[in-house]
Amino acid sequence: MKIKLVFLSSVLLVSGAVSALSDDVFIAGVNPDVRPQYAPVITKVAKDGKWYATALTGVVKPYPYSLRFLEDQGNWFTPFIRPGMSGPYDIRGWHSKK
Repeated sequence: MKIKLVFLSSVLLVSGAVSALSDDVFIAGVNPDVRPQYAPVITKVAKDGKWYATALTGVVKPYPYSLRFLEDQGNWFTPFIRPGMSGPYDIRGWHSKK
């Protein structure tokens, strides 16, 4: 009987905490799927030689045709142009000392 009481009180305590947390959830605006009217807009992406050199780190010429996506790459995040894991998984040499 004591175990059932402890279990029941634990369930009630957790469900009360979850209920209290769900009341405090904040949603950004009434229409969170709509971009705010005055939000900044990127109109031009400047990709100079340094950007391409960084993006093509560890890739040898002739560059494969599959990398043509870099021409359309905007300022959004892509893991391809950033260092990933180190050690034996660093096949492009991002973490090697130069």
